[in-house]
Amino acid sequence: MRGQRVALVHDWLTGMRGGEKVLEAIAELYPDATLHTLLHVRGTVSPALERLSERRSFVQWLPASAHNYRHYLPVFPTAIEQFDLDGYDLVISTSHCAAKSVVKAGSARHICYCHSPMRYAWDQFNAYFGPDVVGPARSRWLRPVLARLARWDRDTAGRVDRYVANSHYVAGRIRRYYNRGSTVVHPPVDTDFYRPEPRSGPEHRFLVVSALVPYKRVEVAITACARIGAPLTIVGRGPETSRLRTLADSLGADVTFAGWIENDEVRELYRRSRAVIMPGVEDFGMVPVEAQACGRPVVVLAEGGALESVVDGVTGILVRDASVDAFAEALGEVSRRSWDSGAIRAHAETFGTARFKEEFRRIVDDVDARENESNAASYAQRSPKHAARENK
Repeated sequence: MRGQRVALVHDWLTGMRGGEKVLEAIAELYPDATLHTLLHVRGTVSPALERLSERRSFVQWLPASAHNYRHYLPVFPTAIEQFDLDGYDLVISTSHCAAKSVVKAGSARHICYCHSPMRYAWDQFNAYFGPDVVGPARSRWLRPVLARLARWDRDTAGRVDRYVANSHYVAGRIRRYYNRGSTVVHPPVDTDFYRPEPRSGPEHRFLVVSALVPYKRVEVAITACARIGAPLTIVGRGPETSRLRTLADSLGADVTFAGWIENDEVRELYRRSRAVIMPGVEDFGMVPVEAQACGRPVVVLAEGGALESVVDGVTGILVRDASVDAFAEALGEVSRRSWDSGAIRAHAETFGTARFKEEFRRIVDDVDARENESNAASYAQRSPKHAARENK
């Protein structure tokens, strides 16, 4: 709809991960939109997002929020509900936490691109806040807090007019926790940027690109590589860094912890890796698709979104067992086999950015059309009554 005012709502901006890449693609469709976010650490996202007109919540100004924003999780409902969205015709939230629960004006349409209902509030509490992660006392204190957050998440699910899921796996979670249907649109992968380099062949080294948090199960990749004597590079940071370094040292594993590096450096590592490993369950998982766009196979757990992005035996290996033994066996197999980088690349191209924009725009147009039809039907029902009153 031309001339409409658009509000984008995103949980937080602290780096260019998968959710931010989705937001960037949507922002390119609506360059005049105003972005609403709980907090924004300047300089951590792309210029396209940095340039957007922006509204931030009070979380931005809480002590040490740039690094410890997850500590303020209990106040996120209040923060997200305080945004004033009066005057906007279209609200688009990209949500894995609280963004989907924003309060819109009555006449506006709200489309939520849902990366996942809150994992830590619903079914992954122990992975984030279990006794082994945050300590027994804090875990006990957080359990009722997260239970209340889950109830709020469920009770505010009706604020969304149309859900868009990033995978069929997440669509199932939306159905289970929100009792709502959704349309699946896989996230965009920049296949123009992530592409093979014919002059650089793969090395024996494996690669993990991941936030270092418990549910990613990076320790499986470390132990499996140590088991077969293969070197491993890990790109990423997180609260698990110290524990994973200790594990690698105890195993005598050849592991390089690279931290967060620039995208062109990640692309080069994709190109040179024997394969990219993803041992955790991902809602979709953009890293395997980026690796495939560079013509490299992946070794991933056969659960979650990986079942939608990896063709077993063609673009990588789907590991049916989450154990170290199974991953070690798969790493040996991927090293012995010959892979068709052209076929791997062709599959990744089906997840390109242009495809995402077309599919997402089509959903917005459909929501607009249904709204117009509803308004026309409502007017048609009222018109005879108005005419009758005028003829009295």
